[in-house]
Amino acid sequence: MYAVRMALAMRCKVNTHTVFHRKHYFYPDLPKAYQISQYDLPLAVDGHLEVNDDEKAHKIRIQRLHLEEDAGKLVHAAIGGRLMGADYSLVDYNRSGVPLMEIVTQPDITSPKQAREFVSRLRQLVRYLGVSDGDMESGSLRVDANISIMEPGGKWGEKVEVKNMNSLKALERALEYEYERQKEVKSKGETIVRETRHWDDDSGKTISSRSKEEAEDYRYFPDPDLPPLVVDERTIVQLCKELPELPWEVRDRFISDYGLSLEEAEVLTERRDVALLMDDLVKRGSPVKVASNWIRTEIMRVLNERAISAEELTIPPDEMALLLSRIDRGDLSTTAAKEVFAMMLEKSLNVDDAIRALGLSTGKLTGSDLEAIVVKVLAENAEVVEEIRAGKDKKGKKVKFLQGIVMRETKGQADPKEVQSLIMSKI
Repeated sequence: MYAVRMALAMRCKVNTHTVFHRKHYFYPDLPKAYQISQYDLPLAVDGHLEVNDDEKAHKIRIQRLHLEEDAGKLVHAAIGGRLMGADYSLVDYNRSGVPLMEIVTQPDITSPKQAREFVSRLRQLVRYLGVSDGDMESGSLRVDANISIMEPGGKWGEKVEVKNMNSLKALERALEYEYERQKEVKSKGETIVRETRHWDDDSGKTISSRSKEEAEDYRYFPDPDLPPLVVDERTIVQLCKELPELPWEVRDRFISDYGLSLEEAEVLTERRDVALLMDDLVKRGSPVKVASNWIRTEIMRVLNERAISAEELTIPPDEMALLLSRIDRGDLSTTAAKEVFAMMLEKSLNVDDAIRALGLSTGKLTGSDLEAIVVKVLAENAEVVEEIRAGKDKKGKKVKFLQGIVMRETKGQADPKEVQSLIMSKI
């Protein structure tokens, strides 16, 4: 029922009675010469997704969501598997016959940037719903783009399909190139050919691969071996109730309830596991701003480096919340907290044990104790001090150098601004 959940999340009308058709075409990736698909009775129709483009909301209408089987994958015998320069191609049938859902939009996308934003939002949604990992590079999420251009007040030109775009960046680059290519063709008075083109990422060009078929060329007819797919209303209602909070809903809640900026909320809600972690830490008493900053920097860095989810983080949420509270109270400087965080990850220690293992004291180092360390550092680096006094530190790098030494001496237990102020007053 993943496809139904996806349809409901996009506000589609789910058809209770759908039929599978055979879509006929001859191509090496389809040895039986027809594909199981859906034609005039798709699973769902008439939905939409909103994207933000230049800080404005744009509604991209969803024409249909239908189910079909996957075809094989062509592997081209050239450097990097490129089509350009390949003497021959191989066919990988490992994914052939695997079920997939295809989402078709109405022609509402008006720029390559908007297309990228739409696919980014779609990928975020499939991940939130647990439908797919949304990995474009491995082919879990694939995009085919149909592009045509039109002069103001004129008619739309012929439609060209672009394939083989395995990243958001590749999608945007391919559409930008194809837009310019079609403009150039029209400027020469030539005709744009209705065709399928292959994006070559290395050359930054689209390459003609085959002519584009019309719907009637596929000779659709109902598959006699497959019964209709019936989804009863009760199931639809139940699945609708079970939908999780959608990413844009979480984003808006983070802005309204937590007082976060749009940029902060967008980063925190990009992944559902990260958004859930944010909620969990705040519920456990973490200050919102500190939690937001740490998740977007230190925690995300660890998740990305280790390729793990927030649930797989070895630090218990209670201990993470305690660490963030210590930072907020000033018991630990940011520098010291990073050391504690690393120790907790490496040794599976709680906050207090990590602090003891590092030999740190809680609370800021201030007053005469801090002043004594600053005086000592300045005395040990007299040449640097004299250069600063002689005006040879216009960019402030030498002061930063001294500040770094003091912070190391204090094991991060001093306020960097106070350290800098003390250094300047002594110089």
